Amino acid sequence: MSAKNRDTLGLGLESSCDETSVSVVRNGRDILSNLIYSQIDLHQAYFGVVPEIASRAHLETVNGLVDGALREAGVSFADLGYVAATQRPGLTGSLLIALQSAKAISYAMNIPLIAVNHLEAHLYAPFLEGREPVYPYIGLLVSGGNTALYQVRGVADFTLIGKTVDDAVGEAFDKIAKLLDLGYPGGPVVERMARTAVLKKKLFPKILPEPGGGDYRFSYSGLKTAVIQYWRANPRADRCELVYSFQERALEILVRRVFAASREFGINRIVVAGGVAANARLRELLAGAREEGEEVIIASPVLCTDNAAMVAGIGYRYYRKGLYSPLDIDVSARV
Repeated sequence: MSAKNRDTLGLGLESSCDETSVSVVRNGRDILSNLIYSQIDLHQAYFGVVPEIASRAHLETVNGLVDGALREAGVSFADLGYVAATQRPGLTGSLLIALQSAKAISYAMNIPLIAVNHLEAHLYAPFLEGREPVYPYIGLLVSGGNTALYQVRGVADFTLIGKTVDDAVGEAFDKIAKLLDLGYPGGPVVERMARTAVLKKKLFPKILPEPGGGDYRFSYSGLKTAVIQYWRANPRADRCELVYSFQERALEILVRRVFAASREFGINRIVVAGGVAANARLRELLAGAREEGEEVIIASPVLCTDNAAMVAGIGYRYYRKGLYSPLDIDVSARV
């Protein structure tokens, strides 16, 4: 099987954590359908994702989403050039649902199977909606499970520059929201409350160390501890002011790190992806830190969270290169 010089339709399946998603994408950039089933209601009571509940919900919804995505795109299985699914990293039981479904479709329709790295798919998301990918770039991936910097030179060609040594930034948002009894997930509610702060005091010091010299690690445990201690000492504090100060420091380190890496490596293009990339304040800070000649590319908010369009999109690039996966490939919880 080889790629054809014509329009190619790809089916993408995503089930790495707590969203089940199926999408049809044309030529790796045009989204014809992108259905997403969120499990937030199933996990809210636990303030986090319960793996067994997540995998069961994926199993119950994936077939209906496949049918719906094909129907919305106006295509059939016979029109597909390839099928792509998230294979790593993620929750093992959840990953199995998308990958096994994709294997069945690949075998039945005799089309290539593309096993996708979830992190690389996120970094591809900003190049959907009609935009062609451009390389190289510095990629900042920020979500509930990942906070990492990459140097991306091309398809399947990316190097980790730095990552969190403890909490991911999205995880820190969730934990602070739980501390203040704001609900789950924490990111949207913290952002919303921070926007209403009036005094906008800086209650917490900058997160150290400063970036540079090849050190692009992230750490959020110290900031999280500072917030906890402040709240215990000031239980009547204005929660809007508290989350404002937390959010400023949490996002500030992301901006400092990514621009420091961009300038040190001499790569003036930055791609920001993952659920936290939907945060409007982060977008403001990135725009304010950008210097002449520097470009910041961020996906639409709906494409920042887990979705299958990004899986089908990066899958197309693998398809064009003939980088297919065997039907006996297994899932991996780690990168």
